[in-house]
Amino acid sequence: MPARRPSSQPAVRPDYLAFGRPDFSNEEIVAVTRVLRSGWVGMGPEVIAFEKELATFTSAPHVVTVNSCTSALHLSLLISGVGPGDEVVVPSLTWCSTANAALYAGARPIFCDVDRDTLCLTPELVLPRVTRKTKAVVVVHFGGLAVDVAALRKALPARVRIIEDAAHALGGHYPKGAPVGASGNPVCFSFYANKNLSTAEGGAVALADDEAADRLRSLRQHALPLDAWKRFSHPKSILISNQLTELGFKMNFTDLQAAIGRVQLRRQSKFAQGRQKVAAVYARRLKQLPFPVRLQADCTAPHHARHLFTAQFPWAQLPLDREQFILAMRARNLGVTIHYAPLHTMPLYNGKRRPAPLSGAEEIARAIITLPIGPRVTAADADNVMDNLAALLGGLK
Repeated sequence: MPARRPSSQPAVRPDYLAFGRPDFSNEEIVAVTRVLRSGWVGMGPEVIAFEKELATFTSAPHVVTVNSCTSALHLSLLISGVGPGDEVVVPSLTWCSTANAALYAGARPIFCDVDRDTLCLTPELVLPRVTRKTKAVVVVHFGGLAVDVAALRKALPARVRIIEDAAHALGGHYPKGAPVGASGNPVCFSFYANKNLSTAEGGAVALADDEAADRLRSLRQHALPLDAWKRFSHPKSILISNQLTELGFKMNFTDLQAAIGRVQLRRQSKFAQGRQKVAAVYARRLKQLPFPVRLQADCTAPHHARHLFTAQFPWAQLPLDREQFILAMRARNLGVTIHYAPLHTMPLYNGKRRPAPLSGAEEIARAIITLPIGPRVTAADADNVMDNLAALLGGLK
């Protein structure tokens, strides 16, 4: 296909093209209205139905919903036996929740480098970070590209648990084709506003172990043996529902959120098709630029969930630095952003110590930008983004 020839100064959009704006239809509004009129808005039958439908979607024996992916990670570490004195290996190039979950459990996050092409962990990068104190590894399916957790499992000592941060990866597939969530590990999803499936806020854990799933259900609701819906629907259960044996949390999901989630789940195929079209435009046109741009591996492949579309630019060779470019794009109503700053360099995690370098994460973090993608971004929007990008960075033919 011949290169598109934008004008030297593309027209400024009349509206802001936000990164990851959710798409809520009238069907979600009807679902919320139904729950409001039911008189039961907390955790109840809609949550139960949503969990069953998510379990089918992810091919997981169990799905347990919670109030955020951060909570999902925290509870997954707890049910994996992680506690004070333990170490948890996490990638440096991720959102802070991945590392903070280890701190919440009383453990120490040990930062690991990431591969320059996949932006994810590999066994070769993880193994040197494993010590006798390592209790778990949290893998991040960055942008929606699933890590080969089966290969990582074979490489790790049997005592080390694997937790999957799949906040970006609902709808993605592992290298052998199974949906993300079907690995048997605790797999943590996010339903935050900009995610592939949005309920405004919320999360879930997909897992295989029956006892671990029951403990998750208890821990999310103060470690009570029965949740509010069971106490309501079985009045005699109040006689046993107040027997606490461990410290739990207030991390439950609600029927209001689940009603939205059930509709969003039915729309995932359409959302995925739209994301793939947008990614195809970006990939094609970025390859036509007169300077090298590094794309994430498999960014247009069917198994990639495409929560993010990232690209690494040679900023030293370009007329604008990255900050100038992002501000210029935003002035044109184009929501370009950055994912992420490397965590190992942040004072929260290393105090006053000088962090050991992680060259892959640091190099990627200096070069990377995220282009708008989501259920409300169209292929025409992606072309408009690229017209403006080319005009600013000297990519016009």
